[in-house]
Amino acid sequence: MKIMVQTYIHIPFCAAKCNYCAFNSKVSTADERENYIDAIVTEIKKSLTTDNLSLITIYFGGGTPTILTLNQIEKIFNAIIKKFHVETNSEITIEANPGTVDENYLNGLKKIGFNRLSLGMQSFNDELLKILGRIHNSTTAIETVKTARKIFDNISVDLMYGLPHQTLDEVKFDVKRAADLNVNHISIYGLEVEPNTKFFQLNEVGKLNLPDEDICGDMYDYITENLPKLGYNRYEVSNFAKIGYESRHNTGYWTGAKYFGFGAGAHSYNGKIRTSNIADIAEYIKKIRAGYDVSQVEEIVTTNAAMEEFCFLGLRMTAGIDAKIFHSRFGKNIFDIYGKIIEKNLRLGLLEVDGDKIFLTKHGMKIGNVVFADFLLSDV
Repeated sequence: MKIMVQTYIHIPFCAAKCNYCAFNSKVSTADERENYIDAIVTEIKKSLTTDNLSLITIYFGGGTPTILTLNQIEKIFNAIIKKFHVETNSEITIEANPGTVDENYLNGLKKIGFNRLSLGMQSFNDELLKILGRIHNSTTAIETVKTARKIFDNISVDLMYGLPHQTLDEVKFDVKRAADLNVNHISIYGLEVEPNTKFFQLNEVGKLNLPDEDICGDMYDYITENLPKLGYNRYEVSNFAKIGYESRHNTGYWTGAKYFGFGAGAHSYNGKIRTSNIADIAEYIKKIRAGYDVSQVEEIVTTNAAMEEFCFLGLRMTAGIDAKIFHSRFGKNIFDIYGKIIEKNLRLGLLEVDGDKIFLTKHGMKIGNVVFADFLLSDV
C-alpha cells in the first residue's frame, strides 16, 4: 500500500536580505551555494525511505530558490526523483523572486519538472518595495507574471499588508493588480515585526511608521471581502484561490500529512515524531561532509498534542474540523473532549457548527489565534 508524503527543499539564499525577513536565509557566495547543493543532495541520497512512499507534492522554498542556476536546481530535483517515487499528478512548486527569473529561466524550470510557480510580489507599489528591501520593482513584477503565464498554468503570488506608510488605497490597488494579472492563487500576509530584522531595529526606536491597528483591520477586511468577489475562493485563513488551484502542499501541512524536509533548518514529520535539521548553513554543510546526521528530534507528538494540532490547523481551513475524521483518527468524540470550548466560542460568535463540521466564523477568522489557544488541552 502506498503512503502519500510530501517533501520540502530549503534553499536559504537570497540576492539581498529583506528588511522584514526573519527566515533562515542569507546573502551568499557562489562557492557557498555550490557546497550547499552538494550537501543537500547527499542528505537526500542518505535519507531513510521505503519503497511504498510516494511523493504527492515537492516544494522548493527559501530564501530564493531561483538564485540558483538551473543546473543546480536540476541536480537537487534529480536526487529527489531517484530517491522517491513521484506521483504523475504531483504538485511541484518553486518559489521565485521576480528579480531573479526571465523567460529562458522559467522555461528551464518547466523542463526540469516544475508545474507551479510561487512569486514573492508583496506589493506593486515601488516605494513600498524599496521600504521592504525587495530587489524588484512593480514593472518587473508585472512583466514576470505575464511571461510566466505563457509557461505555467498554475501561478501564485504573495501580497503583504500593514506595511510602513501603507494606505488602504494602496492595498486596494495591489488586490486589483494581482486579480487583473489573472493569477491562480493569492496568499496574503499581515506584516509581523520579527526580532533580528532591520524592521525590528527601526521599530524599537520609533522609526518604522506602521499603520495603526484600525487601519490594518480595514486592510484585512477589504482583502478578505473583495478577493472572493474577484473570483478567489478563501480556503484558508490567509489563502485564496480560483477553484481547483488551492495549494496542495500547504493543505497537506494543515491536514496532518507526513513530510520530509531537506536542507538547513528544514523540518520533517512522520506522523509521530517531528525532527529539525541544523539551521546554521556552514555547520549543516560541515556535518553532512563528515557523514553526521544533521537532524534532531524536536517533538514526540503525544495523542493530546496531535488532537490539539488537528483542531487548530483544521480551523485555519474554511472547511473547518470534521468531527467524523477526528473520531476515526483518535477514537474519541470531539464534543466529549472540546464540548465546553466549542460552546464558549459559539456564544462569542467565533465558531459555527454544521452537522459534523466545526469552523470559524468571519469574525473568528480575523482573531483565529484567540480561538486556537482555546484548543490547547491544558486549558480544557
